[in-house]
Amino acid sequence: MKCPFCGHEETKVTDKRDAESLTRRRRECEKCEKRFTTYEKPEISMTVIKKDGSREPYDREKLRTGMMKSCEKRAISPESIEESVSEIESRLLKMPGEIDSSAIGELVLKKLLKLDKVAYLRFASVHRSFEDVERFEKEVRLIKSR
Repeated sequence: MKCPFCGHEETKVTDKRDAESLTRRRRECEKCEKRFTTYEKPEISMTVIKKDGSREPYDREKLRTGMMKSCEKRAISPESIEESVSEIESRLLKMPGEIDSSAIGELVLKKLLKLDKVAYLRFASVHRSFEDVERFEKEVRLIKSR
């Protein structure tokens, strides 16, 4: 690991903490003695099958952006969204083979229902392609009954 301050290639790890899908390491350069933090997460190689049948590589940023848009102007911290994305990603890693985009959408909906019902409705209206007000009302009634 190169030191970001002086470029020296020898650093030592002074602290390591593991989270569900992330490893945080506190490092110290052996030359300039400055400290810095690195975050490591596994590289994920999954294929997502879209509604139209096309396939594309899994993209964490796309998942995060979709959740952020649904939570826009709501009292939900970016940290909560990031944590939810990590939890969804952990579930996806346990699924065998290619992953259907609708399965990802349903995992997102479960998380959003716990976080914020308005964000849930926003995401559901896109994910489930609401065509009319009746479908929207039906989803609102489902939320109220829970």
